[in-house]
Amino acid sequence: MPASAPDDSPLAPRALYQEVAERLRQLIFARQLEPGSWIDELKLCGDWGISRTPMREAIKVLAAEGLVTMKLRRGAYVTEMNRRDVIEAYELLALLESDATARVAERASAAELAELEALHRALEAAEADHEAFFDANERFHWRVLEIENNRWRQQMVLELRRVMKLNRHHSLFRRGRIQESLQEHRAIVQALLARDAAGCRALVAQHFANSLASTEA
Repeated sequence: MPASAPDDSPLAPRALYQEVAERLRQLIFARQLEPGSWIDELKLCGDWGISRTPMREAIKVLAAEGLVTMKLRRGAYVTEMNRRDVIEAYELLALLESDATARVAERASAAELAELEALHRALEAAEADHEAFFDANERFHWRVLEIENNRWRQQMVLELRRVMKLNRHHSLFRRGRIQESLQEHRAIVQALLARDAAGCRALVAQHFANSLASTEA
């Protein structure tokens, strides 16, 4: 999930490569390492006071996540998403999350539905603050997945959403898209509260289709 840029404090000795991987992730998500940019491993090792071994292991982790691309004899680069990558990611997210939301409509407890309604109110309240809106949006979508409780689906969505943060043209940046997204969320929440599984499936699929279309504008 979104986080602030990492500081320059010493890295913890436990599971060092994991600490390094997380710091690199946050540099990428904060655009301090831009998509397409070369990762200067030696400089980072010097800056962070670590050896090459945990850095190499961390790079392998991020490569497995799709955040880093290894180029023969050239090193590690932050992955760039092309148009096909964006389309395919949106299509998969639409399938995974629309199905999860339909299942939640059928199975969630009244308390869980009330929790989703409260998360939507937080989304409404964050309309004027883009970063807060992104965070609230992710909390709502992720809570739906937690309630549905399919760990394999959660893992796939987590990996897709992580890679989607590489997208230079985030759909919510287009003028008016936040307001459109809120309207779509309102309809989804009403369908959840009505336990309309088919409606949820269709509305969430359309929500992702609209988000994809807005990246083309």
